[in-house]
Amino acid sequence: MFDIAFSELVVIGIVALVVIGPEKLPKVARTVGLLLGRAQRYVNNVKSDISRELRFEELQRLQADIRDAESAFKQAGTDIEQEMQKIASPGQESPDSEPRISGQNTDDGLQNRGRPD
Repeated sequence: MFDIAFSELVVIGIVALVVIGPEKLPKVARTVGLLLGRAQRYVNNVKSDISRELRFEELQRLQADIRDAESAFKQAGTDIEQEMQKIASPGQESPDSEPRISGQNTDDGLQNRGRPD
């Protein structure tokens, strides 16, 4: 964040000693340390709250994706079931099947092509 060298800290300490005085300097340093600690804890809490919220949003997106995939698989399953039912009962016409043309073979070409029985 800030790049403060040791020499700069020494200059700040000397200025604080001159301005505040030797009697009040330990109390001021203790108070400044406590305030900096509180500020640092506050910043860390905010960072953790933000990261927790980002993970929560990511999990919500993942959950929505899984729900979409689930509904797609269910739809595919019902489509397959409908097709299987059509195949299993070719004589019965379902409402969404194509109408048969008269003279069209219903046994899918497995008729007795002119051979005597």
